[in-house]
Formats: sequence, C-alpha cells, structure tokens
Amino acid sequence: MKNTCPAIAAVLGMTVLGMALTSPALAEPEKPNVLFLIADDLNTSLSGFGHPQCKTPNLDRLVDRGVKFENMHCQYPVCGASRASIMSGLYPYSNLTLGNAGTLRGSMPNVVTLSQTFRKQGYYAARVSKIYHMGIPNEIIAGTAERDDPFSWDEAINIKAPEQHAPGESTNWSPKDKGTQSFTGVVASTGDHEHADGMAADRAIEILDRVKDKPFFLAVGFVRPHVPLVAPEPYFDRYDRGAMVAPLVPENDLEDVPEIIRGYKANSTTYGVTPELHKGLLQAYYASVSYMDAQVGRVLDALEKNGLRDNTIVVFTSDHGYLLGHHHKFQKQHLFEEATRVPFIVSVPWLKDQHGHGTAKITELVDLYPTLAELAGVPAPETLQGTSLKPLLLDVESSAWTKDQAFTISRSGGESLRTHDWRFTQWGFGDDGMELYDLKNDPGEFTNQAQNPEYAGVLERMQTQLLAKRDAAGFAKNRAAIVGKGKKRK
Repeated sequence: MKNTCPAIAAVLGMTVLGMALTSPALAEPEKPNVLFLIADDLNTSLSGFGHPQCKTPNLDRLVDRGVKFENMHCQYPVCGASRASIMSGLYPYSNLTLGNAGTLRGSMPNVVTLSQTFRKQGYYAARVSKIYHMGIPNEIIAGTAERDDPFSWDEAINIKAPEQHAPGESTNWSPKDKGTQSFTGVVASTGDHEHADGMAADRAIEILDRVKDKPFFLAVGFVRPHVPLVAPEPYFDRYDRGAMVAPLVPENDLEDVPEIIRGYKANSTTYGVTPELHKGLLQAYYASVSYMDAQVGRVLDALEKNGLRDNTIVVFTSDHGYLLGHHHKFQKQHLFEEATRVPFIVSVPWLKDQHGHGTAKITELVDLYPTLAELAGVPAPETLQGTSLKPLLLDVESSAWTKDQAFTISRSGGESLRTHDWRFTQWGFGDDGMELYDLKNDPGEFTNQAQNPEYAGVLERMQTQLLAKRDAAGFAKNRAAIVGKGKKRK
C-alpha cells in the first residue's frame, strides 16, 4: 500500500476492521435443538423485566440474546393445568386438565405432547425435574414425579432434595399457615448443589455433555421460587431485608370484587403476614429467584461450552404468575394481572435482528408449542389452539401478529379476558359476579367498574367476547364436564 494516500488507507483499514468485527449471520440449522427452561410460581420479578429489587443477571443475559415477551399470559394460574396446557398446545377447556388433580393423558389418552412431537421426528427428548405437575415440596423430598407423562420422554430424571428440611435458618413468614405451602424460608448453610435446582442443573449439564452430537429437546424444570423458599445463604445476602418494598395496595381494594373470590386465601385468615413479616417473605422469595437464576446460568454456560449455542433454541418461562401481597393476596388461582402474567424469553440464535428487544403484544403460553414446531420445521398436530410467535421474533412490532386477547380461567368458574385496554373477569361461569378493569386509567386493577353504569357498554362487549373465546377454547364442546368440575371447586 506504498502508493495509497493516507486517507484512503485509513478508510480501507477501517473497512477491513469492520468486516473482522462483524459476525456473519448464522445459518439456520436443519434440526435445531430445543432447551426449554421453566420455573415454578415465578411472576415477572426479574431485573431484565424491570423489577427494581430482584436480581437475575443470567436471565438478563438471555434477554440480551433473545426476545422478551412482556405481555405473556398463562391459561390457568395453577401448576398442573398450566403445564398441561403448555405441553398439549390446548386451552384447559379442551384438554380438561382443570387443576392439579389427574393427568393430561388421563384426560386425553391420545394427546401428542410438545416433546412427543419432537420425538417423532428423531429428537432425543429428556426431562429433568418438574415439567408436568408435581407436588412440591413432597415429591422433591421423595424423588418422585407421579403425574409425569412417559410418552413425552426418552429419558426422565427426578430430583431428590431436602427442601424445608435443609440445614440452616428456617422461618415461617406466614405463621397462620402450618402446612407445606407456607412461606417458609430457609437460609441454607449448604451450597448450590445440595438443593433441588442445583441438582437439576447438574443433571441437565450431564445430558448436554452426553447428547450434544444428536438433535435434542431438553426440558429442565426449576422448582424455585415455589415454596419452601430455600436458597444458600449467599443469595439471601444479596438482599437487605429491611429495604424490601411491598406492593402498594389500597386498603379497601377487595371490597368491590365478588364474594366468591374475595375471601379466598385471605391474608387475615390463611397467612397472617404482617408488614414486618412481609419484608422477610420478599427477601426469601427474591433469594430463591436469584438461586434459580444462577442455575439457569450454569446450564446456559454448558450449552456454550459444548458448542451448542448457535444451533439451540432456548426458551425460559414460568407456569403462571404469583401474588406477593398484590391485592392483599398471596400465591395463585386469582385472575389479577400478577397471577396471569409470566416472564417469557425466546432466544433463536439465527434470528438476531430483534435480540435484546421486547414486545408488548398480547401473547399466551399456549402459543409456545406451535412456535417451537415452526422454528424447528417439525410437523405439529392440526388441533393446536395457539399461534406461532415467529412473526414477533422477526419483528417485535409485527403487524402480522393479530392476537389481541389472552384467555385465562381459574377455580370457582373463574374466566378472564385480557385485552390491551381492559380486563373482564366473571365467576361461576357468569353466575357469581363480575369484574371489569379499565387498564388505561387503572393499570393496577384496583377499581372494579362492573357495576358502574358508565361502563355498561364495555361490560356487555367484553362479556360477549369472553363467551365467544371460551367456546372457541373448548367450553361449548365440553360444557358438562367443565361446569361439573368447576362447581366442585367453589
């Protein structure tokens, strides 16, 4: 380059450097792997989703190399029904798994599950810990998975861990609840590998080491932050108990909700969480989330170590949301936003344009099955009721995405339709009261407008839409079975 002028040489040098630093677009693999990670009882308390206190650095880096869905909703805020919906690609009214009792295949003997679809195409399908419903903590203590679906897996691994019996400082932050679902926090004196999620990560890493040369569908269930809130001491140390901030809720928030749900799991009778105890509860919940996050990070590191990052679709989500004092309520089976909304992240390495972006488009967990099938080029059952999320992975604002409703049901004939501007909920299949929230003016869902004459037109329109949606979801076809089960759970 002796005869090249300095300015041209500089430009050429910068061009070469730019070419060297710009990574080429990844080719779409013929048979991409799938790594499906699901937490238990996790709401959107992730720093990558804007939570001001809970720290989740490993999930945050997954957000950076994927797309986060900020308006994703479950189909039933309880473990068994939600997981059956995810794995069947069907609404609960169609698969008739309407709670934690029974099994998906017991309700639908011929169902072809999500992982089973991949198995049929030559994928090695493996499960670690909780994917279908398990009784936590008892089944972790026993090392069982009584409601699993053997047809879904080539390999299934159960985890056996001490849970609330782990050595360390134990506190029940909900003293009126003496059962296994109390908010018992354990500041464990043992390390990551001695507890359920660390063990699950260990086994998942072993599977990745073993099956890295064949296409796989690996489902890893993390049981935290489901109670008991067990985590090694360093994760508790990340949080100043006294600085924990509880949700702000109007004192009379529940006075305008239907009686059938108003007193269900009321704090005053079920939990007894005082403002001071609430701080300890939040510290324990966030500590267990951070512990789970660290185990996710270990699995993601193993994916990279084995050279699998570029040809593996990674999905992270939770089975449903969770109330932590929101609306003066705790845990699940309600139909407020905090119970229906879940964190959801999809990383597709060769679809890089939208990495690090989020979408506020309304989506549902029932959409996962068709999404993975399309991304992997795997034939899926025509009966699936969700919609592939691929348009949003290509463009988070895609006009091709037309879904504008999320449908969630719950106990006591509870049914809820969430649109961008409204949430309409009815109980007893419409016979036991209604709720209507104006989300533009009341995003916290604090004021029920169902009895307000000014909203009569909106109420009628939303109920009409809900009735149409529930029939499309299977209510009309299975009405007798659904109503019979719903009345039993009042």
